[in-house]
Amino acid sequence: MKYFKFYFLTIGVIAIDQLVKMLIHFNMPLHSEIPVIGNWFKLHYTLNPGMAFGLILDWEYGKLFLTLFRLVAMVGIIWYMNFLANRQAPQGLLWCMALILGGAVGNVIDSTFYGVFFPELIADGATTPWFHGQVIDMFYFDIWKGELPAWLGGGYTSLFPIFNVADSSIFIGVVTILVFQRKYFSERRLLQQEAEENVTENEIISEDNPEISPEETSGNLNQSIS
Repeated sequence: MKYFKFYFLTIGVIAIDQLVKMLIHFNMPLHSEIPVIGNWFKLHYTLNPGMAFGLILDWEYGKLFLTLFRLVAMVGIIWYMNFLANRQAPQGLLWCMALILGGAVGNVIDSTFYGVFFPELIADGATTPWFHGQVIDMFYFDIWKGELPAWLGGGYTSLFPIFNVADSSIFIGVVTILVFQRKYFSERRLLQQEAEENVTENEIISEDNPEISPEETSGNLNQSIS
């Protein structure tokens, strides 16, 4: 029960992600944009057949591969999050995993189901609407436009990542883990060491007091951890 709060965050991210995507889809024409902060930050409705931030895997089965990869990654994140929770991992790490899971599920919904429920969102060249839905992106930061120096290949280019709530959630979760990884994983090792020491102490207590069952000592341990 005490770990449900992390899954509530995951559900909240999914709900907000899907709500924003539906508001954009039903209220903005494709490729239209609304300035939010001048020309620097805009809402720009675009479809992404590929990965986060508009990256595309240009291959005949690229879209299907990406969707299946997202599904496998989602299952792996769920397993790892449960693994961390059962190992008494630091709460900060679990909050980050909840953000990553919410973002992963949000984009999996787009890729798996949007082609079925919204035919206009099927990726080009798709042989089936299943697993070939395009992801709706809308947050547009127009960072820089200009000429590249010759040593970078030259030519006019622009840097403007377009992403969605799910991408943001994954990004925030990953970056936070990277920034605080030393704290999270050192804290996790300490918690595991304390748990092992408590188990050893309970085994000694059980041996010295045969009247106390191992179940009773483990129950007391769980209560003290909670």
